[in-house]
Amino acid sequence: MKKNILLVVNPISGDVDKLELIDATTIFAGNQNLNLVIYNTSGTSDIENIKALYNTYLPERIIVAGGDGTIKMVAEAMETHDVVIGILPAGSANGLAVDLNLPTTTEENLEIAFLNDYMEIDMISINGKKSIHLSDLGVNAELIKNYESGSIRGKWGYALQTVSTLIDLDDPFIATITGDFPTIECEARMIVIANSQKYGTGVSINPNGVMDDGKFELVILKNMDLLVLGKIITGNMPVDNIDVEIISTNKAVVTTNIPVSFQIDGEYCGKETKLDIHILPKQMKVAVSKIK
Repeated sequence: MKKNILLVVNPISGDVDKLELIDATTIFAGNQNLNLVIYNTSGTSDIENIKALYNTYLPERIIVAGGDGTIKMVAEAMETHDVVIGILPAGSANGLAVDLNLPTTTEENLEIAFLNDYMEIDMISINGKKSIHLSDLGVNAELIKNYESGSIRGKWGYALQTVSTLIDLDDPFIATITGDFPTIECEARMIVIANSQKYGTGVSINPNGVMDDGKFELVILKNMDLLVLGKIITGNMPVDNIDVEIISTNKAVVTTNIPVSFQIDGEYCGKETKLDIHILPKQMKVAVSKIK
């Protein structure tokens, strides 16, 4: 009897047609003598539908063709099940895939997603919502809000929105951060809640991030002048700069003096004045190119 694999496809992620990817995955599964069950997300009852498919087919693995939001949704659907998730990057920026150093070709990613070993990565709870990658308050969240309302997708769309967002930059907000470390109160342009190192654009924001160490980092950017921004964009995160502070912890509370734009894993979530944050150790098994 053939073993089952569930393929979850987000048809609209990355604004890219998924038909070729589905065809390649179907052929690969057939060559491995596996039965491929395909589910296309619709934005309605997706978690419940994925749970039902899992209970019906008991797949060996779940392969996700989408971006970070789709991966997170599948992980949430499978939070009580022991199953490996394989990634076929097909979102706008694919942040988790970038941080896992997944290759760029479909053929290589199919091999990894179907056949490779896995690592167990942490997730972060933020006001009861789960984050698998990078979330933040401030400038980048505002950029994502603008990106979601724009018409151009992919890295070019991000680049255009970066320029317009910086031109219309609001005043800094005042943040108070408490936890198992001395309380911090400061002006900030952006606070990143990081379970990993890089945004999907390839920009490194948290050089010491490890996805399975039971901790997350708070990256506080107190200033976003052109010098600091230029270093970040070119991959030279100025960790020794007085305008940058990084805290590694397993829980924290961030409060702000005004409502500030907030995003989780590339999805704009509105404005917040308080974030209650804690780590969720080893929440997801994900297939990787090599074990770090």
